[in-house]
Amino acid sequence: MKRFGAISIAVLTIVVLIVGMAAPVSATGNNTETQLPAPIVVYGETLSQSQKEEVSSLLKVNTHEQIKEYTVTGEDLAEYINGDPNSGMYSSAKIIPQQKGKGLTIDIVTPANITQVSSEMYANALLTAGVENAKVFVASPVKVTGHSALSGIYKAYDAEGKQLDKERMILANDELDVATDLAGKEGLSQEEVSRLLTEIKKAIAEQNPATKEEVEQIVKEQLNALGISLSESDRQMLIDLFNRMRNLNIDFNQVQSQLEDIAAKVEDKLGEIVNDEGFWNKVQDFINNLLNLLKGLFS
Repeated sequence: MKRFGAISIAVLTIVVLIVGMAAPVSATGNNTETQLPAPIVVYGETLSQSQKEEVSSLLKVNTHEQIKEYTVTGEDLAEYINGDPNSGMYSSAKIIPQQKGKGLTIDIVTPANITQVSSEMYANALLTAGVENAKVFVASPVKVTGHSALSGIYKAYDAEGKQLDKERMILANDELDVATDLAGKEGLSQEEVSRLLTEIKKAIAEQNPATKEEVEQIVKEQLNALGISLSESDRQMLIDLFNRMRNLNIDFNQVQSQLEDIAAKVEDKLGEIVNDEGFWNKVQDFINNLLNLLKGLFS
C-alpha cells in the first residue's frame, strides 16, 4: 500500500510538472495612463553580482540601446503590498512598453526556477493591478516562488512616475496568493486555477454584481460549470477576493476583453497536454511499469 501511494504521488507530480510548463500569454487592453516611456529592467536586491549578470543575459538587457535599470528591495515589497521587508528578492523582470491596444504579454524566461506562478497567473494579477500594454519578462537564477516579481514590476512604474493604485496592487498580490494556494490543493493544475479565476472575472464583467451575495452566486456557478469542488474555506476565500475586486474602481468591460485572450491561452495549453502524444506515451509507459511492479509484489 505504501508503494502504491508513493507511485500515485509520483505520477501526480509528473502531470503537474508537465501541465505547469510556462509559456507566454497575452491580453489586449486600452489603458494608457500607466504607459512606461522606455524599456526597464528591475533586479532583485538579493542577487549577487554574478547572478545579476546571469539575469541580465537571460533577459537580453544588452539588446536594447536604451534601458533603465532599477533594484527592487524588501522595503519596496513592504511599501507596495505590505509584504515582509526581510524577504529574499531574487525574481527580476524586464518591462517593454507597447502601443495602445497591444495588450499585456508575459514570458517566464526561467520556468524551471519560477515554481509557483504561471504566465497566466501573472497576467491575471497584473491586469488587476492596472498594468497593460507591455511585454513582461520574468527570470530568476535560483528556484523561487515567483511572487516578488510583481513588486519589481510595480517598482518600475513607481520609479517612472506611473505609480499604480496601492489597493489594487495589494489585491493583485492577494489574487496571486489565492491562485498559487489553490494550485497546490485538490489536484488542480495551474491552468485549471487560471481558467477558474478568468471565468469568474468574465462573469463579473458581464453581470456587474451589486452585492456580495451576487458575487457568491457567480463563484458557485463557475465552480459548477468547470466541475471543480473546493472546501468551504477555499470557496469563501474566492468569494472574499472577488468581492474586494467588485468594490474597486475597475473597468470590468475592458478587463473582459483582456480576459478572453488569457482564457484562450489557457485552453490552448490544456489542449496541448491532452493531445500531446509524447505525454500519453509517458503515461502508458508509467502504467506498464506500475503493472510490472504490482505483478512482482504478488508473485
